[in-house]
Amino acid sequence: MRHHFGDFLDREGGYWTFIPNRERYVYRIGDVPAGSAEIKIVTIGKADEHWSRVLTLPNLEELTLHEPTHEQLQAVGGLQSIKRLRITHARPSTIDFIGSMSRIEELVLEYVSGFSDLSPLRSLKWLRALHMENLRRVADFSGLSGATSLKYLSVYGTTDWQQPIDNFEFLRGLPQLEEFALWQVKCRAPSPAMLPAIGLHRLKRVRIHRSYLATEEYALLEEGLPGVEGTAWGPYEIVASSRIELPNNDIRAHLPAELIRAKHPEISIHSDGKRMIDDPGSLWFEFTGRGTGRVKCGSSIADARCRERSERYDAEKKRARALINGLGGE
Repeated sequence: MRHHFGDFLDREGGYWTFIPNRERYVYRIGDVPAGSAEIKIVTIGKADEHWSRVLTLPNLEELTLHEPTHEQLQAVGGLQSIKRLRITHARPSTIDFIGSMSRIEELVLEYVSGFSDLSPLRSLKWLRALHMENLRRVADFSGLSGATSLKYLSVYGTTDWQQPIDNFEFLRGLPQLEEFALWQVKCRAPSPAMLPAIGLHRLKRVRIHRSYLATEEYALLEEGLPGVEGTAWGPYEIVASSRIELPNNDIRAHLPAELIRAKHPEISIHSDGKRMIDDPGSLWFEFTGRGTGRVKCGSSIADARCRERSERYDAEKKRARALINGLGGE
């Protein structure tokens, strides 16, 4: 699956100042003159004949390496002015060159394979935001432990390949972490795999879909991280598999767009102005926990399945509370 250059970075909270992904080509190095002091953002890749000019730009702060060559990857390691680095579609055998770029504050690695060791990132003492997507040879994330300035971390797989994670012990070495996101991942560790997350005392927000981890992991996070946004999964959620246009006789169809965005999150406004809502005929109960499945709202077994999952989730939360209390986590 090729990257579609959507922007998966959560722009809230001030963690990211990167240009959106889709704008990368606007900053292609092209005819940028060597030594230009005005240039602060550049994109280079294998198709750029004059890419080496990037090495002469004294005030360069943001660099995107799109399908770079091995030579380009090694050369940029000497750039000490870079604060924001994005690497897309590359196969370096090591990322040691990133470790020498000591001023990096924001780092994005998308579809980067060939390496398996993340420990060079520990050298980035100013690194506050890290997004990793589709790292094919990485399953051991222990190399991140010790990135003590990191406040934002997202680890993404793709819809056709789930990012493996051996365990979450690395979270113990990220004391400043405030936002943690997982998407299309699979954890290889037995429960309670998410126990290290309970010690993230600065955590403000978690973004993890209810289908990636075992049910007991969600119960543990819900009990162990009270007040953290995104941890109130509960035993199930009602979701729609399709959306329809808001009927014209609905009063919300005539409200100002600003009011819709502020007060009616159930409605999305398309670029053509259409206002869309969940199709009532496509609603499902989606249960919390990997492999727990879903059931159609209104089906003959829905009530029984929801009761069963609710009882199971309550039991898991009680076990989680006992575990946390036993560790002195109250």
